[in-house]
Amino acid sequence: MKRVVTASDIPPAGDLHIPLGSIVTPSARETAATRGVRIVELPADQIVTIAAPTKTIAIGADHGGFRLKEALKPLLESLGLEARDVGVYEEKPADYPDIALAVAQLVVSGAATRGIAIDGAGIGSSMAANKVPGIRAALCYDRASARNSREHNDSNVLTLGARLLTQSQAEDVLRTWISTPFAGGRHQARVQKILDIELQYSKKASS
Repeated sequence: MKRVVTASDIPPAGDLHIPLGSIVTPSARETAATRGVRIVELPADQIVTIAAPTKTIAIGADHGGFRLKEALKPLLESLGLEARDVGVYEEKPADYPDIALAVAQLVVSGAATRGIAIDGAGIGSSMAANKVPGIRAALCYDRASARNSREHNDSNVLTLGARLLTQSQAEDVLRTWISTPFAGGRHQARVQKILDIELQYSKKASS
């Protein structure tokens, strides 16, 4: 069976090695061109697959989310995950866009499989993270929103409002978000439309 390469397979940078004869969708070629990614066809036995660090979760918070971040790191570890903390490391005032960007960059680079950004309300971190191509950040506030963001939207960054959730509520949200897989199927076409919107405006910005 031939591999079908879609826009969601295109990395943020570098080369993408695919088996000879693979089918590359037009949107995948456009995304690759926009990101400067070279698509290289090779015999299957010459492709080295590097496993993604699926157990690494980037986590960061501004001063408003610092205490919740510290409380959630042991939960991640109890789930068999490695928390990669990008700060802050004390409750000094910090700007949430800087933290959200640091989390998002680790996710799109492949250094972390998903990310968590926490501020007072979670709204600003979601806005900032979603400016990074390849990020689908979701502000979640209960188990239902966490499950939906993963099943339907394939979210890869979770944002939390430390002043709007208790620690136990945040833990419930995080457990649900971590354990829920993307459902694919009809939802894949809708996520692809999100990627297409991103591509459309990336092209405008670069022209």
